[in-house]
Amino acid sequence: MQPAGNFFAYPAASDLVELATGERSRFWVTIDTEEDFDWAAPFARTGYGLASVPALADCQSYFARANVKPIYLVDWPIVADDRAVAILGAAQASGGCEIGAQLHPWVTPPHNEDVNARNSYTGNLPADLQRAKMTVLRDAIRDRFGVSPTVYRAGRYGLGADSATMLAELGFRCDTSVRAGFDYRAGHGPDYRAAPLHPWWVRTDAGAVLEMPVTTLFGGLLGGAGRKVYHRIARNGTHAGAALARLGLVERIALTPEGIPAARACKAIDLAVDLRLPVLNFSFHSPSLQPGNTPYVRSQADLDRFYRWWDVVLDHLARRGVEPTTADGIWAMAQRRAAG
Repeated sequence: MQPAGNFFAYPAASDLVELATGERSRFWVTIDTEEDFDWAAPFARTGYGLASVPALADCQSYFARANVKPIYLVDWPIVADDRAVAILGAAQASGGCEIGAQLHPWVTPPHNEDVNARNSYTGNLPADLQRAKMTVLRDAIRDRFGVSPTVYRAGRYGLGADSATMLAELGFRCDTSVRAGFDYRAGHGPDYRAAPLHPWWVRTDAGAVLEMPVTTLFGGLLGGAGRKVYHRIARNGTHAGAALARLGLVERIALTPEGIPAARACKAIDLAVDLRLPVLNFSFHSPSLQPGNTPYVRSQADLDRFYRWWDVVLDHLARRGVEPTTADGIWAMAQRRAAG
């Protein structure tokens, strides 16, 4: 068991955030707002692109028309880009979005570590270097956008044993780095297979941080037992997991337009509503807003499908009575539950 104050010491029932009687689930759109780089290439401090930045304007316009306020979790190259600051800063100032932090350690100063796969997970770095990178990013967002970020996501979901305490000390109220149902140990990362789907409080000597996990549901004939079966079988490779889905036994469904068909996402929404999850946490990467940057959007046709995915999913959410929320809304809800 990990010590208290650690994201991997999964919570007691009293620290889970539940819906109140009669309260409905809400949904949150979180966007990993980052540089363009080759996901198949080794990590590098230089050589990335920012060609997808102008596409943030179209993205924001789409969600504004849908009355959804996304949170852009911006990393160092985005914060340094004047175009990104102009687009997102104007949207934030008008109340159309929120700005949070996402830490890609390999491109965030100070650059005191080797660049490699293990060090791409911030939680693997020495504690003083983790803190220095978090602080530099927080201060840059404050200086460039005029708001101090209160929401944090570790790039590659790379939390460490000291992350919660550091976040509390640096003024972050909410973390959204836990990707429930995923295991990144093969690449030197964390194991989130057993993480809850509900938000939960992580209590440290420096204060409490609310964990808002990225939502992944497990559907299929095996029902509630599906998650354990999936991880036992799928550790043999992605083909094993795909076979389980084809047989209808169990399928892992992340709430993202990247690689998940809209029909499956709608199925996951129904599962989440039935489980009475307080918040459905959707996510995607901003380079997918321009063709050619990610495996999920290679062409204009793919990009058209990307936005149609949101049309279908937002319509389904509305029909299920699941309304959008924000970081402030999630925090207020969690505080009410704590007070109750």
